[in-house]
Amino acid sequence: MLDQDTKQRLTEEYKIHENDTGSTEVQVAVLTERIRQVTDHLRTHRKDVHSRRGLVGMVSKRRRLLNYLSKEDVNRYQTLISRLGLRR
Repeated sequence: MLDQDTKQRLTEEYKIHENDTGSTEVQVAVLTERIRQVTDHLRTHRKDVHSRRGLVGMVSKRRRLLNYLSKEDVNRYQTLISRLGLRR
């Protein structure tokens, strides 16, 4: 789970306009941070099947959001994946 400070920092860093809290960029950034945390958890708890299932769901949701963004605006998509350090 992300703490409030981390989520607020990500929102401030990736927002598009002043009151932005739910744009595609913000959602992908928050999901990426959660995916990193669950991945670290699974490195030590290899048999945690429930967390692994949640991880697969988060990766799928991020993939759908990135596909949407690539169809809507390729420049925003390229900028986002380079800022997050994602492979594509």
